[in-house]
Amino acid sequence: MNSFGKLFRVSIFGESHGTNVGLVIDGCPAGLPLTVEEFAEDFNRRRSGARGTTPRTETDQPGLKSGVFHDHTTGAPVMILFENTNTRSRDYAQLRDIPRPGHADFVAMKKFGGYEDYRGGGHFSGRLTLGLVAAGVIAKKIIAPVKVSTRIMEAGGNKNIEEAITAAVEQKDSIGGIIECRVMNVPVGLGEPFFDSVESVLSHMMLSIPAIKGIEFGSGFAAATMKGSEHNDKLVSVDGKTATNYAGGINGGITNGNEIVFRVPVKPTSSIHLKQRTMNVNIGEMTDLEIEGRHDTCIALRIPVVIEAATAIVLTDFMMQAGLIPRIWGKGSN
Repeated sequence: MNSFGKLFRVSIFGESHGTNVGLVIDGCPAGLPLTVEEFAEDFNRRRSGARGTTPRTETDQPGLKSGVFHDHTTGAPVMILFENTNTRSRDYAQLRDIPRPGHADFVAMKKFGGYEDYRGGGHFSGRLTLGLVAAGVIAKKIIAPVKVSTRIMEAGGNKNIEEAITAAVEQKDSIGGIIECRVMNVPVGLGEPFFDSVESVLSHMMLSIPAIKGIEFGSGFAAATMKGSEHNDKLVSVDGKTATNYAGGINGGITNGNEIVFRVPVKPTSSIHLKQRTMNVNIGEMTDLEIEGRHDTCIALRIPVVIEAATAIVLTDFMMQAGLIPRIWGKGSN
C-alpha cells in the first residue's frame, strides 16, 4: 500500500498534478530538533531545472502541519504538506486513449477502472518521491553517526555523465543510469531473518521507488563468476571488520559492521519526445504518439538523494527495533 515500516512508519500521499503531495511519519521520537530550513539541502539535490531534467520546478516549501512544536518533534505523527503550483495538466489529455509505452498509464486505468488521477502520472509520478526525501531528512538525523551517501556511477551506459546527457538531449530520447549507495558506521546485528533481513527490506523499499528496476549488494551478480576462496570476506579484527567487502556489509541478512554497499539501476524515463507507434485503447488501433509536456531526459540525475532517504528510513526502523533509538531524543534508549 502507501505505508512502509514497523516502528518508524512512513506514509505518502498525493498526485503529481493534484493540489498537494505529502507524508506522515508515525514513530518519530519526541524532542528531535527540526526546522523547515533543514530540508533545503536535500530538496535542492532532488530539484529539477538542470540540463537533462524536467523544466517543471516547484518551490517544495515544507509545511509542518503536525508533530512539530517549538522546532522540536512532539512524539505525535509528523505530517508534512507540499503544494503543487506548477502543473500543466492539458499535456496529458490524450493519454487516456493512448497510454504511454513503459509508463503506468495503462495498468493504472485497468486496476482503478478509470477513476485514477492520470495527470502527470498521478500517484505513480516521481513527484511522490518528495515525501520520501522529506522523511529521509528526519531519518538521517535520527541514525547519525550512521551516514548514507550515494553517487551516479554511469548514465546511459557511459561513465561520462555529461557526455551521455548531451547525446540523449540531442536525440530527443531518454537514458537511465546506475546509482551506488554506501552506508558507514553501521552497527552489527541489524536485520531480522528470514523475511525481514536487511537485504529483503532494503530491496522492498528500493523497488518501491519509481524507475528502479533491480538491486545488487556488494559484488552482486559478479559473485556468480567468483570462487568461494575469492568471495569470502576474511575477518581482520574482533569487531567484524573484513579485508574485503564482497558481502556488501551483510551476512545472513544481518549487518556485520562493515560498510553497506548496494547498487540500483534506474530505467530511462518513459516519456520521450520521439514519435512512437503504439495502441489507441479506445478504438483498438495502432497510432502515432507524440508526447508533449515536461519530462526528464535522465531521471537518474535526481534519484541519488531519494535512494539515500529511502535507505535512512529503513535503517531508522531497524535501529528502533534493535532498541538503539530513544523514544525521547537525548534521554537514553527505550
